[in-house]
Amino acid sequence: MADTQELKIKMYSDPLAFYPAMLQDIQNAAHFIYLEIYRFRNDPIGIRFRDNLIKKCREGVKVNLLIDSWGASSNLHFFKDLIELGGEVKFFKKIRISWDAFTKNHRRDHRKILVIDDEICWIGSANIAGYALNWRESMFRITGGIATYFKEVFLENVKIYNKFLYDKIAYTRKIDYGNFQIIRDVPSLKHQPIQRKYLELIQNARKDIYLETPYFLPGSNLRKALMEAANRGVNVNIIIPKKSDVHILDVLAGKYMGDLARQKVHIHFHLGQNLHAKIFMVDRKYFMIGSANFDYRSFRYQHEICLFGEHKSLNRQLMQHFNQSLRDTAPFDYHNWLKRPRLQKLFEWLLVPFRHLF
Repeated sequence: MADTQELKIKMYSDPLAFYPAMLQDIQNAAHFIYLEIYRFRNDPIGIRFRDNLIKKCREGVKVNLLIDSWGASSNLHFFKDLIELGGEVKFFKKIRISWDAFTKNHRRDHRKILVIDDEICWIGSANIAGYALNWRESMFRITGGIATYFKEVFLENVKIYNKFLYDKIAYTRKIDYGNFQIIRDVPSLKHQPIQRKYLELIQNARKDIYLETPYFLPGSNLRKALMEAANRGVNVNIIIPKKSDVHILDVLAGKYMGDLARQKVHIHFHLGQNLHAKIFMVDRKYFMIGSANFDYRSFRYQHEICLFGEHKSLNRQLMQHFNQSLRDTAPFDYHNWLKRPRLQKLFEWLLVPFRHLF
């Protein structure tokens, strides 16, 4: 069995802290740097990361990037010098016009993984983008043997970066590492291991549940599980932004808030900087951290990755983060929700058929 005692996990919520730490790890790389990311923008933050990667290429470090073509906001020309020095840059599934364009193009690589030298890996919520400097995120620096497993996950996804057909069971296989599991999603209506793990954890919760997510739009099975947990005495807390960067999703999510609140699910609206963290904890013991949002789109249509497990030091860091988040929240007001304008209710109803797309 893997020795998980040597795993060290440090959580970062502030981009002004984790971007410099990530860059420092890149600067210290000796052998390879593998980065899989949804968005790598051509802006001051993106340029700084790119230039550090170019420097490592000049030093002989192997640099491989896998970037989602839809989310990127950058192109091959942006990485021209990196490629000329031997770095590899692949853009995940470029947008193509075809008879089934929507089916294919809607499936995106939303993972955030940085692996360095079989020793260090980063996973979490943040893209490489200047707009996120004032956001509240959840990034995790992990040192120890599990980094080699994240390396394999990256290399496996590179193999299918431009494929539509592949063995989805193989690419959603859970990877065990002692008390931890690496859990992966690929676009699928049938194979959704991250959602299944959430459901299992909610159904087995005994004391409390803490969920923090920028986009809250779970399917009926997860909503039912959350309400049943609250009804059996579990203290269920959901922290979401008062206004996310996807306003149409906020409108649609509002349709389901009343049902949850009636069943004693506590919904907290974060009032500060944009909340983009994606973390989950049950009974202050088991955690799920990674790239997945708590919504239809992540579970059905996107390549996502999460780490499940138990780790006392990380659990303390997560609770500190949750408590800090809660200090800057306002509770959901059920009575105001009942009095919301008819026009808002109409928009909620009209958006329901499209709930899988947001």
